[in-house]
Amino acid sequence: MNSGIDLQEIFIQSLMDLGIPPGAAKAIWLPLPMLLMIMGATVGVLVSVWLERKISAAAQQRIGPEFMGPFGVLAPVADGLKLIFKEDVVPGKSDSLLFTLGPVIVVIPVFLSYMIVPFGQNLVITNIGMGVFLWIAFSSIAPIGLLMSGYASNNKYSLLGGLRAAAQSISYEIPLSLSVIAIAMMSNSLSTIDIVQQQSGYGILGWNIWRQPVGFLIFWIAALAECERIPFDLPEAEEELVAGYQTEYSGMKFGLFYVGSYVNLVLSALIVAVLYLGGWDFPIPISAIASLLGISETNPFLQIVTASLGITMTLLKAYFLIFIAILMRWTVPRVRIDQLLNLGWKFLLPVSLVNLLLTAALKLAFPFAFGG
Repeated sequence: MNSGIDLQEIFIQSLMDLGIPPGAAKAIWLPLPMLLMIMGATVGVLVSVWLERKISAAAQQRIGPEFMGPFGVLAPVADGLKLIFKEDVVPGKSDSLLFTLGPVIVVIPVFLSYMIVPFGQNLVITNIGMGVFLWIAFSSIAPIGLLMSGYASNNKYSLLGGLRAAAQSISYEIPLSLSVIAIAMMSNSLSTIDIVQQQSGYGILGWNIWRQPVGFLIFWIAALAECERIPFDLPEAEEELVAGYQTEYSGMKFGLFYVGSYVNLVLSALIVAVLYLGGWDFPIPISAIASLLGISETNPFLQIVTASLGITMTLLKAYFLIFIAILMRWTVPRVRIDQLLNLGWKFLLPVSLVNLLLTAALKLAFPFAFGG
């Protein structure tokens, strides 16, 4: 299946067309992916924080941020400035090196995971064959930073929070991975581009959510647990652990945890949109719309509009899932730690394994319908 042209190839070829040597064009490209990831993820975090405040206010029948810019849109910016200028306190009896490295180890893998997210057919920083598994590998690094932060804080609440984060990640990483394997089996690829293209052609009827409804629910529950969103926020449960692994943190180190949680939420929503909701694909096939309007699919204007709307569709699907996650925070009670582990090991793991075996059987029996 054609994987499309990624942003790296487009950018380097454009510079070469301007007369820049290939080596220089590649050198110019090298810092751009990180800058693009940081800028895009930061904007996504600001929008998510604003949505969190407005949706929670609506759920509690209050106004929420209103006077800091139009509709309170500058409230997240004010939060960020406050954390930047706030004093950075390091506990006297803590391990200062591990205390500093913990938030960094948590945040960097999440930012790197944005490399494999396709916002449009030709809008992906790098299209690698093991894209989805690379995200899973990166996501397994973050709990190490949380455990490191909890241990280095020299605080019993922080240590308990770090241990809970490690246990929670181990419990839900396996069902999440098994759900991804089922999608990869249907798509015959681990590339995010190929997975979206495999769902295109039939509009909303071709999306994987209809062929993998159980896998979608398992993946979404496991993703919420990986993001430590209520009802799975046991590592930082305020009523039990003050703030868990974040208890001793302040200033920009706390800001990294704060940003990392929302960056991870946006990333998980984007991954769900790519794997199960068709990514940039429209609910109605573009070919059907073009033929209805009498427009050729090779029309340059149609291609530009399709690319722009594709980015919009990806973001709309992702932020709809973020809306669901925020709404769950104010409607679903927190589970106990034993309930959380039982859900992961005794329910999600066997169900995800049965779902994988059933997917393999159906793929053999009905290869056309299940990606044969």
